[in-house]
Amino acid sequence: MSNPFTGNIVADNTYFYANGVLKSDSLYNSNTGSGAGHIEYDENAQWLDSLNKRRSDITDYIRMRLGDGIVDVELDKEHYDMAINQALLKYRQRASNSQEESYAFLKLFPETQEIILPDIVMDVRAAYRRGIGSVSGTTASQFEPFASGYLNTYMLVAGRVGGLLNYELFVDYQKLAMRMFGGYLNYTFNKVTKKLTLIRKIPYTGVNADPNGFEDVLLHLYNYKPDSMILNDYQAFPWIQEYAYSFAKLIVGEAREKFATLPGPQGGTTLNGATLKGEAKAEMEKLEQELKDYVDGSYPLTWVIG
Repeated sequence: MSNPFTGNIVADNTYFYANGVLKSDSLYNSNTGSGAGHIEYDENAQWLDSLNKRRSDITDYIRMRLGDGIVDVELDKEHYDMAINQALLKYRQRASNSQEESYAFLKLFPETQEIILPDIVMDVRAAYRRGIGSVSGTTASQFEPFASGYLNTYMLVAGRVGGLLNYELFVDYQKLAMRMFGGYLNYTFNKVTKKLTLIRKIPYTGVNADPNGFEDVLLHLYNYKPDSMILNDYQAFPWIQEYAYSFAKLIVGEAREKFATLPGPQGGTTLNGATLKGEAKAEMEKLEQELKDYVDGSYPLTWVIG
C-alpha cells in the first residue's frame, strides 16, 4: 500500500506519523531485541476511558435527557448508579458480547480434585492435558505439535520419505490416544459456586514435593468482560446508555405517579408519572428486541441440532 500524498497529511498527526504510517503500541524492547513481554489488557490500557468517567458520562446523559436544570429531577446518585447497574445486568444476561473466550493454565496438586475458579469465569468448556499417561510429573507422553511440524518441514523436500501425510496421521493418532488414555480431563463445573471438580484423583507425590514438577493443564473458558471494556465498546455503550436512561425514567415515573395531582389554584397540577412509566416500558422492550437483532455486535446463534 503506497503512502498518502504529503500535502494531504494534517499537521496535527494524532494517529499517524509524518509519512502516513499508522501509530501503534508494540511490545518490542530495544534492550533485548525482542517483543516478549506482558500484554497490557483491559482496565490497565491507557487508551480506554476509566470506568468512573464512563459512568459519569451516562449519568450526565440521563440528567440532560430528563431535563435536569430546566425542571426538578427527583433522582439521587444512588438512583443513577442503580440504573447503570441494571443496564449492565440486563446486558450480561441477554448479550453474548458481554463475555469472551479465553484460556488459562491450572496447576494440578496431589490429592486435590476441587478447585474454586475466579468469579468472572462463566463456564469451562474443556480441560486439555499436555500429553497422556501419568497424571503428574514428567513421565507423561509429551507431544509438541509445533516442534513436530518444524521437523516435518525437512521431510517435504522432493525425494524424501514422508511429508504432510505422516504428520497428519501422527496427529490423528495422538488425538485418539488422548481420548482413550486420559488426554482430556473429565470434570464438572458449578456456575454458581465456581467450583471445578476433576473426575480424577491426582496421585500423591510425597512430602515436600517440588510444585514446579506438578502438571499444568489448559482450561478453555468463557468469562465476563470487565465493565470498563463493555462501556468502552462503541457498539455496546449506546445500548447501555439508553437502557439506563429508560430505567431512570421508570424510577421518576414511579415517584411522580404516587402523587399524581398536587393541590393548587384552578384545580392544581397533574404530574406526568403514568406517561413516563409507559414510555420507559416501551423503550425497554424496544431495547431488548435490539439485542435479539444483535445491534450491539454480538454474534448470532449458529445451527442447533437436537
